[in-house]
Amino acid sequence: MKRHVIILLLACVLVSCGEYNKVLKSQDYNYKYEYAKRAFEEKRYTQAYTILQDVVPVFRGTDKAEESLYLLGLSYYENKDYMTASSYFRNYYQHYPKGEYAEMARFYSGYGYYLDSPESQLDQTPTVKAIEELQAFLDFFPKSDKVSIAQSAIFELQDKLVLKELENAQLYYNLGNYMGNNYESAVITAKNAIKEYPYSKYKEQLEMLVLKARYKEASESIDEKKGERFRTVIDEYYSFINDYPNSKDRREADNIFKVANKYVNGN
Repeated sequence: MKRHVIILLLACVLVSCGEYNKVLKSQDYNYKYEYAKRAFEEKRYTQAYTILQDVVPVFRGTDKAEESLYLLGLSYYENKDYMTASSYFRNYYQHYPKGEYAEMARFYSGYGYYLDSPESQLDQTPTVKAIEELQAFLDFFPKSDKVSIAQSAIFELQDKLVLKELENAQLYYNLGNYMGNNYESAVITAKNAIKEYPYSKYKEQLEMLVLKARYKEASESIDEKKGERFRTVIDEYYSFINDYPNSKDRREADNIFKVANKYVNGN
């Protein structure tokens, strides 16, 4: 029985491959298009987009132009080639801004970049592009049933950008005074991230890093600068505990304050 099943499956594959090769050589573009749609439905996405790449230019200006271009993008998307898919989706909504598939083309364009967004340590160009595309989708289709998905993706992508800035700030902090005042760079990087993304889940960590960087900067300063810099530490301490009175880092923050306050006020 198993042998018969295997033989049957092999026969089906051979027939399918035979037809696919026939389609590739055919000059009947309607036939090619119908085969591509069937291949897509059967999840043979590579076959679908290979044929559609031949079909789409021929159908330009016809009643099948919109659907074929959208299906081409969708075939790449389902095959997890999100970058290529996004380029076709953008091509679609640029040519057909009010087309039948404009809403989903804009959504998939942004969501493809979201799915392709790399880890925070890597270049975040796709992450930035995803935010831009998804925000444009929200602007054009504020009542879409995909709004909540797009918004959640944007928040997640923004947090990834903030995490990268947090990691950069932490790196500056770890470098300390090596070849310059890296504590100041840590503060600037962290504060810029807070300003740009004030509702990020990493805001508390960024603020604590600012406090620690200010403290280390003051502690390692020459005597002439210590007074002013420890006063800045105290200001950062009050800012931090006002925002996060029950922070898990409260004890560390209090210890920093005690040292700074003793230096400034002598108690």
